[in-house]
Amino acid sequence: MENATILIADDDRKTRDFVAALLKYKGYTVIQAIDGKDALDKIEENQIQLVITDLMMPRVNGLEFVKRLKAMRPDVIAIAYSAYGNYEMTQALLKAGVFFYLEKPFKLEELEAHVARGLEHYQLQTQKLGPAPRAKNRGQLSHIIGEHSKMQSLFELIEKVANSDTTVLIQGESGTGKELVARAIHDLSSRSARNFIAVNCGAIPDELLESELFGHEKGAFTGAVSKRIGRFEMADKGTLFLDEIGEMKPNLQVKLLRVLQSQELDPIGSTRPKKIDVRIIAATNRNLEEQVQNREFREDLFYRLSVIPIQLPPLRERKSDIPLLLGSFLKKINGANQRSVTEFDQSALDALMNYDWPGNVRELENLVERVVILKGRGKISAPDLPEKYRGSAGRATVTAPSTLPEEGICFNSVIEEFENRLILQALERTGGNKKEAAQLLNLKRTTLIEKLKKRNLVPSDDQSSPD
Repeated sequence: MENATILIADDDRKTRDFVAALLKYKGYTVIQAIDGKDALDKIEENQIQLVITDLMMPRVNGLEFVKRLKAMRPDVIAIAYSAYGNYEMTQALLKAGVFFYLEKPFKLEELEAHVARGLEHYQLQTQKLGPAPRAKNRGQLSHIIGEHSKMQSLFELIEKVANSDTTVLIQGESGTGKELVARAIHDLSSRSARNFIAVNCGAIPDELLESELFGHEKGAFTGAVSKRIGRFEMADKGTLFLDEIGEMKPNLQVKLLRVLQSQELDPIGSTRPKKIDVRIIAATNRNLEEQVQNREFREDLFYRLSVIPIQLPPLRERKSDIPLLLGSFLKKINGANQRSVTEFDQSALDALMNYDWPGNVRELENLVERVVILKGRGKISAPDLPEKYRGSAGRATVTAPSTLPEEGICFNSVIEEFENRLILQALERTGGNKKEAAQLLNLKRTTLIEKLKKRNLVPSDDQSSPD
């Protein structure tokens, strides 16, 4: 969910600052609170979608905070964590309305996955139903930016397939805009007045995905205290977008294939199948043909999904669109952040045109947001870009700001925040591989592990893991 605001409540400043740094690095707006009372005050003042809270806090503890939060804002998603939890406490938290409970220490990627799923649930439960504007021409595709010939071909294909009910498989690298294309197909279709439901199959734990997709009856399994409608049923008469379909396990592939063939679904615990009318659009950044050959993905399901395949071009294959994208992102980010950056000058544009963009359009938008916020006004030049975009070889040398404000600073806080940013960037760049991240930082792996342990973000036995 884009532009989400997350509140983190924890009286331990080190853990709070590090989790906040991770969430900011992932693009979220973060508000910090020192305890439950402070958190409740800030929720009254701000529009918050998700909270992350410790249990052991002064004034108002985590459990009481969640109870008051749900009474005040029942739509807000709550994630709780503690190093002192037990079965009774976990049950009390779930009863109070906590969406996820984590035991400290926890891994960064675990928290990140729970936040993504929590925000997805928030977006789904607050989704407004009603007629969507119908498209009559290519203006409906204006949110997908591109004049390159490959993009023009893509627009033509979207228009051709939109008004059929045929399944579509969108393939492309991460950040190429697969969900944007899926939404465009839905908006141009006769189903546009009904729900567009998106599910990230890779972000939901395997043991929960079946219930998320197909729903369950009350008492179907331990913990099923009430009936739950699945995403297929929510998308009835509309469109269901299955992102990262290549992550789906074989047992669920079988069930999905049956739904596609029969247009019937079987909620967990139900004895009667339900008829549904759903258009399926799937997407993946994996090579499904290769997965079929390796027996990781069912061949019959692959052919059922890829009746109409759409391949999205990576940004490096349509670099002529970069100036257009920059202009669009500048306008959007200036307006959202009260900035007045006018343009990217030729030196900056040359640097960006020479970069290969492994993260594609998403990476470009994140870069624009970063430099616009930091620059504030005027033109962006090559020196304003992060080192890797300027094409410098070798390892970048990062220095902290050297200007001391008139009012002074908290030296330890500034150094700790700077260290947090470096660690997060190294972990992000290496996909969470701590050995490679340590090499980027010119640290011993054990030293990096110790720094993460101090922030309660890796298990104590992590030192023995292969990465």
